[in-house]
Amino acid sequence: MTTTRSVLASQAADYPRWFQDVIAKAELADNGPVRGTMVVRPYGYGIWELLQEAMNRRIKATGAANAYFPLLIPESYLQREAEHVEGFSPELAVVTHAGGKQLEEPAVIRPTSETVIGEYMAKWIQSYRDLPLLLNQWANAVRWELRPRLFLRTTEFLWQEGHTAHATFEDARAYATKILNDVYRDVMVNVLAIPVTVGRKTRRERFAGAINTMTLEAMTGDGKALQMCTSHELGQNFARAFDIDYLSSDGRRELAWTTSWGSTTRMVGGLIMVHGDDDGLRIPPAVAPIQVVVLAVRDETIEAAQRIAKDLAAAGVRVTVDDRTDQPFGRRAVNWELKGVPIRIELGPRDLAADVATVVRRLRDSTKTAVILSELKSTVVHAIDTDQAHLLEEATARHTARTTAVSTVDEAVEAAASGWASLPYDAIGEEGEDRLAESGVTVRCLQRPDGTLPLDDAEPGLIAYVARSY
Repeated sequence: MTTTRSVLASQAADYPRWFQDVIAKAELADNGPVRGTMVVRPYGYGIWELLQEAMNRRIKATGAANAYFPLLIPESYLQREAEHVEGFSPELAVVTHAGGKQLEEPAVIRPTSETVIGEYMAKWIQSYRDLPLLLNQWANAVRWELRPRLFLRTTEFLWQEGHTAHATFEDARAYATKILNDVYRDVMVNVLAIPVTVGRKTRRERFAGAINTMTLEAMTGDGKALQMCTSHELGQNFARAFDIDYLSSDGRRELAWTTSWGSTTRMVGGLIMVHGDDDGLRIPPAVAPIQVVVLAVRDETIEAAQRIAKDLAAAGVRVTVDDRTDQPFGRRAVNWELKGVPIRIELGPRDLAADVATVVRRLRDSTKTAVILSELKSTVVHAIDTDQAHLLEEATARHTARTTAVSTVDEAVEAAASGWASLPYDAIGEEGEDRLAESGVTVRCLQRPDGTLPLDDAEPGLIAYVARSY
């Protein structure tokens, strides 16, 4: 097995350093010139583009349409929903001067767009015929992070944020739940191959201004939790603040019910932390910018490598040829291993003479198999499909094995030292959440015993999932 441990910290010895090493060595991103900002390099952005495409298709399938709203928001807009501004106040970046003059009203660089979109929803919605209004935007956002970390918490990040208005509470709740399951969970499981725990946030972990926040929580390789996506029921809080009302079918003015939901470049961080190993990235084929790399070992195999790549591309495979024969073969192999390309095809003179190619499957512990050239395309296409599923099975097994059922807060803290704990929420309560917080542990989400979403966090018998988190 090719090893890159000489250029990466090991996960066991220093997981945070390993994470930084992978991002740098795999050429995913770099630190920006302003503290907390991020430059996403082409290879990292290629992953984001494929994720974005997968997410966008699913969002549109729910009936939402893409729009775009301004980066700058009048400061007064945020002041109109008290809980919202209180929740975001420490993270706000505010523009006070422009064009060489002090602005009459400061402008906030959007941390999220509930307020500005609420202003225009109020303008666009007149009657029940205008509902539901289902909007999404792909944009950037700024939240001034005290402890930034590439792809996990950056001052500026890329994301999609959805905002909708509905005639009834029931319709808003159903749509927010649909986004959670049919869009976010589907992408996490079937595109990123990341198993997630689906649940409801506690009151103290809820989005500022929401009446309910639903979340998808993933387990990272070091046993911590990573919040991947959230979907919020906003009730009528923002409708009341921004006068989002409509004329009902019986002629009465009614307040709308709104939702918001979002996913960010944190998903790329999740991919790294859930699937990566001591040899670097392991990218699910569904979001791999390069699914197959064909390595020509020597000059005399370049032409054959190009033929193989052309054949695979015709079958819909994202493939590239590495014909840098002036560089040591071992170094090139290590580089592709580190970048997590799912399948590597090595083609040397001896392989050609034997009418075979060596297939290396990164997602199967880099196992090597000699494959007859005539069977190469079918073998590779089959491997792409099965290795995506294998990655999910592997992550699911770890997620399950490292979640421990306990009965007390003290036991939960102990279990959270190396994984997650599940326990009755009745055994925690607000006092228990304080005790967990003292140990750097939080309640990640709540579920019913059958795994379904509770309608209220006051429901008896709920199960809490607790962990340390990023």
